[in-house]
Amino acid sequence: IREKYFRICLGQQYMKKLKIVGVVFLCYAAVVVTFESLLGYFQPTSSETLKITTYAQGEPKTRVVNKLYRGETLYVAANHWPRRWYYEATENPRVGIQLNDETVFFRATPASLQEHEQVSAKNPLPFSFRLLTGFPPRKFLRLEKIDESTNS
Repeated sequence: IREKYFRICLGQQYMKKLKIVGVVFLCYAAVVVTFESLLGYFQPTSSETLKITTYAQGEPKTRVVNKLYRGETLYVAANHWPRRWYYEATENPRVGIQLNDETVFFRATPASLQEHEQVSAKNPLPFSFRLLTGFPPRKFLRLEKIDESTNS
């Protein structure tokens, strides 16, 4: 009888700990969703961001993204879970970048593994930001200016 009671108590303690872990996880997920939603809604700009316009499916969509450099090469980073703009840019690599109130066209190419490692190492994200965004994998696009008259 003691042994049966002991197993029941251990099971209850295990379930209590499991519930606590579950509540903590749900609260963390709610913080991440809220933070990502607010960033997506307000789209804050700074000297480290730029506006990119994608043209997938013929409909232009503009987002604020993080700009990075490796030498003279310009990259943009998808640092969040919502990254539709990234997939739209890979689908139709001709993107518009707003520079000094004018749109300049670039070809967006996914960074190679070597480029990814170098850009990521040169431009690390703070742990606090990664924590608030739920540790999403980073993706980079290399931007190469194109001649607007060729429409390529």
